[in-house]
Amino acid sequence: MITLKSNPQAAATRPFHKSCGADVIDAIYERRSVRSYDDYKLGVRTIEHLIDAAIQAPSARNEQPWCFVVVQDKALLHRISERAKALARSHLEPGAPMWEHRAMLEDPRYDVFYGASTLIVLCARSRESQAAEDVCLAAQNLMLAAHGLGLGSCPIGFAREALNEPEFRRELGLDGPETAVFPVIVGMPSSFPAPTSRRPAIIVRWR
Repeated sequence: MITLKSNPQAAATRPFHKSCGADVIDAIYERRSVRSYDDYKLGVRTIEHLIDAAIQAPSARNEQPWCFVVVQDKALLHRISERAKALARSHLEPGAPMWEHRAMLEDPRYDVFYGASTLIVLCARSRESQAAEDVCLAAQNLMLAAHGLGLGSCPIGFAREALNEPEFRRELGLDGPETAVFPVIVGMPSSFPAPTSRRPAIIVRWR
């Protein structure tokens, strides 16, 4: 396991901060789930910057219950993709959320990672529900940071079941209580999707 050391006092001089010029509100409104990527492999330092941004997220009791798996091996990404599709197909039945996508799941050309060069799996180091919630907060940080660097990202939730199977757990070094919570792809987008509308917020009561 690789541990990234964080030095908050050096934050203002990090290359990441110099190269990431996005305003935080702009990033929140502009970030999109990207499903089209160029064949470009992200460098180690870029990934480290993204993970360093992720771990700035808040966590209950400051437990910081996250850890990370980075997958850039194309053959391994392909195997995870195929297993994720097989598992999704095994749960298909009329009315299920993925039923309308059954043809896509049966297509051998369909890659659940959309050709992205990098999969970052954010994991919880305990089985407590709060740990998983904290990991999701870290994932949002990571995706906003990726947007700030001009990169695309997309959560791939239905790869989670495959990643938590014993075969892939062993291969990914998850040999303890760790649980894959939030798989997210990151890469150089070949195109950005158009903005999607949002329904007005429902405020049940304001007292």
